Amino acid sequence: MKKILLLSLLLVGLTSFGQEQTGSFSFSPTNFGINDEVTITVSGVDPEIWNTGEPNNIFLWAWYFDGCGNTVGGPLIGNGSWDNSNDDLQLTNNGDGTYSFVMTPSIFFGISKMSGFGVLVKADNGNGDKKTQDHIEYLGQGIHVNIANPASTVVLNSGDNLTIGGSVFSKGAQIVNVPYEIFFNEVSQVSGTTGFPNFSNTLTNITTSGTVRVEATYLGDSNSCSVEVIVAPTVTDQNIPAGLKEGINYNDSDDTKATLVLNAPLKDFVYVAGSFNNYNPGASYLMKKDPSTGIFWLELTGLISGQVETYQYWVYDTNPVANSPNIVKTADPFSTLVLSPFDDWSIPSTSFPGLGTTYEYPSGQEREVTVIQTGQIPYIWQETNFNKPKKEDLIIYEVLIRDFDSDKNFQDLIDRISYFKNLGINAIELMPVMEFEGNESWGYNTAFHMALDKFYGTAEKFKELIDTCHQNGIAVILDIAFNHAYGRNPLVRMWMDDADNTGWGAPSSENPFFNQTAKHSYSVGSDFNHSQTITQDYVKRVVEYWIEEFKIDGFRWDLTKGFTQNCESDEACTNDYNQDRVDILKDYADHSWSLDPDHYVIFEHLGTNGFGDQNSDGKTSVDEDIEWANYRIGEGKGIMMWSEQWHPYKELANGKSTGIDISGIGHIGKGFDGKRVVGYPESHDKDRIMYEMFTYGESGIQGNLNNSLKRMSAIGAVFITVPGPKMMWHFAELGMDDSIWTCSNGTVNSDYDGNNDGDCKLDTKPQPQWAENWLSDPNRSQVHSDWTRMIKLKINEPVFEGDYNITSSTQTPRISIYTGDENTSGVNLKNVIVIANFSTSSQNVNPNFPYGGTWYDLMDESGSTTISGSTTSVNLTAGEFKMYGNQSASLSTEDKIFETGLMVYPNPSRNSFRINKNIETVSIYNLTGKQVKSFRGNFDKGHSFDISNLPQSIYIVKINSKLGVQETLKVVKL
Repeated sequence: MKKILLLSLLLVGLTSFGQEQTGSFSFSPTNFGINDEVTITVSGVDPEIWNTGEPNNIFLWAWYFDGCGNTVGGPLIGNGSWDNSNDDLQLTNNGDGTYSFVMTPSIFFGISKMSGFGVLVKADNGNGDKKTQDHIEYLGQGIHVNIANPASTVVLNSGDNLTIGGSVFSKGAQIVNVPYEIFFNEVSQVSGTTGFPNFSNTLTNITTSGTVRVEATYLGDSNSCSVEVIVAPTVTDQNIPAGLKEGINYNDSDDTKATLVLNAPLKDFVYVAGSFNNYNPGASYLMKKDPSTGIFWLELTGLISGQVETYQYWVYDTNPVANSPNIVKTADPFSTLVLSPFDDWSIPSTSFPGLGTTYEYPSGQEREVTVIQTGQIPYIWQETNFNKPKKEDLIIYEVLIRDFDSDKNFQDLIDRISYFKNLGINAIELMPVMEFEGNESWGYNTAFHMALDKFYGTAEKFKELIDTCHQNGIAVILDIAFNHAYGRNPLVRMWMDDADNTGWGAPSSENPFFNQTAKHSYSVGSDFNHSQTITQDYVKRVVEYWIEEFKIDGFRWDLTKGFTQNCESDEACTNDYNQDRVDILKDYADHSWSLDPDHYVIFEHLGTNGFGDQNSDGKTSVDEDIEWANYRIGEGKGIMMWSEQWHPYKELANGKSTGIDISGIGHIGKGFDGKRVVGYPESHDKDRIMYEMFTYGESGIQGNLNNSLKRMSAIGAVFITVPGPKMMWHFAELGMDDSIWTCSNGTVNSDYDGNNDGDCKLDTKPQPQWAENWLSDPNRSQVHSDWTRMIKLKINEPVFEGDYNITSSTQTPRISIYTGDENTSGVNLKNVIVIANFSTSSQNVNPNFPYGGTWYDLMDESGSTTISGSTTSVNLTAGEFKMYGNQSASLSTEDKIFETGLMVYPNPSRNSFRINKNIETVSIYNLTGKQVKSFRGNFDKGHSFDISNLPQSIYIVKINSKLGVQETLKVVKL
């Protein structure tokens, strides 16, 4: 069971564990059978040690051993998921330091035969190692037969012999001198009496598939155990039809047909088991094999258009390597929708309608199954000609959907599209949305790279989100993890080591996709081997799917320093120049651009920044980074790279005087020619700068929320304005001050260096920005207003695509941004000077204007605030900044309304308003961008729209007229 528990922990991506509690279990009665009611009591558990803050937050986690002694466990029996226990399994607090749970084994586990079961107790979310040690309890009556050889389904060639060996146990102890009999397809083959340590008999000349059953009798009680024997069938060699891809191929002209394709090297034969054959595949569901490529394929017929079906591949190996199974039952690696027995039970129907009904997991099966549905109605895209923002203008907004809003789904982002639009960002980067292990995850434990995780919503809803973003000028970038995968991934499971026969394991020596040992120093999960053509084909197919099916504008490639085969356990090598990594990543970029010439390619190429020792080729890692930045840049391409600048910006914000070199925020600081550095002061990987200031800042900053918020505006000024793409982590623009290490109970597990890998990093975070209406807070809204102004200047004013220099490593940094000659004036906005004071007291700062004349305060929307270019000293209070330009900005943030003659009246209004044109739809949004009311229909001019139930505030009203005119305006509700 320990392996299953470890897997469950991995499902939520945990990387470190606390010390286990021991706990003590007792059972009443002490001797019970499968149909007896038993009370389980645990003592020696202190919930406070688990930091739950809730004295009754104790839940049972159970598994059982079937009549053959095999372990059956985990979520299949109603435990819930490791990070979210089933509420029905909460223990009763007895008030004396003990907790209890009452069950009847046969009812609790829903079975009629078992030898014993295992239990532990845990905190609801189970993070870290908030659990007791495992406890095994055997039933006090009956026996079980354990077939040790073969331990699971065995595949033979016709005429082979089969040795059957095992033992007989009672209450966990092996017993001898027990009569037993072996049957094959219910025909008796041999009988005897068990000796010590086991029994062993050989069945000869097996020519048909069937079931071996061993039955034993002890003290009047009989029990038996079975194992399946598969005689390898003759696979039909037939050329695969042209144009087919791996996975599901729907027939364009016949909705009753679909063709499945699977590339499974070293496997001997594959059956397709599905709802269409009751998961009992016969000879007609044996996949054919292409003689030239070895690829398996099968055309399904008799499907019903629009009907949801499910299937698995049952993949057989007659002679697997040691510790690998003969059979693996798995969903399609190229699934676009999977059903899971582990996670689906806790997915809200509001996020994925029909789950459990239309999309019902097939009873009696194990692990994920693939959904296949012919005759699906295609999504009708509203925006069919989206023009991506220029790379150098990108302001990327990184979002974890789970922590963006309370519903934790795609609809949340659609409902708040006005929030993004008003902020001015032009790209959203979503942390992984592909089917991952567990539900409330960051997504980097991807299981199926082509399937959306149902916890976030449907494919239709995701397309609506992308379409909505595109209609509002916002690109969508997906974070994608191709460095690694975990145990549920079919490409891991089909070639795995599984010595204890649990159906889970790490890659075996035969795995064509994965290394057994990671070939770089930043390993998580199982390490993809990108030197293999089969892996490269898989990656390219996934990239193609998201671009062509969902119109994704770009990918942020996670952990690209792992895409090498050269650097096992060698960090210096991992951070050095690696030609194999250069070649494969360029090939992946080329593939993306072949599908979409303007596709954004972004690498998380973190670790040591380079400038290290030369390798055998005379190159350093910075040479590799420069190659990415300049690759095909003459064609308007070039690869963008993450540049984490958390530490210097955090120290600067905290009022520190050292460690504040922020020059790496842009391409010059990285030594690149091309403006392809995605600089950012914070992301999901590091703690919030606001939290750091409030908790660890210098005097006047620490503990002072408003002073910390003021400094966030200055942080924006010295990172957003630097030429080149920039990224912000969601709600930084509102001064989000909840630590990334905030636990589900509100406590924080963090340290000043932000490197504490405690067990709360992945916990779901609170949503104070909406619950507390931060936009109505004048200090938080000021940060939002300032960043909005900077973003719009950055995107709309050409000067911010020019050159720059930074005076850094000082508490009063200066940034000079310019086009042409920095020292020559012009009639257009061609020079911008940014100065800021991050000390804890007022400072006189020299803006060092490059020439005289009048300079304008660019943060003044009226353009009336000016300063002389001869000024050599500007007094900035602590945390204050200024942004000056040689000309006022052409940008206006005023809403352009009534341009088409549409008018709302009365405005302000108490109970209702009218519109002076014939219209079709009216949508009303609050100032956070959340839709609060909508009206759809054919409304004549003068129609009254009731808003009496809305609270007093300012609202954004979006109108679509019958003539196709779209208009946005503001309404004041009194």
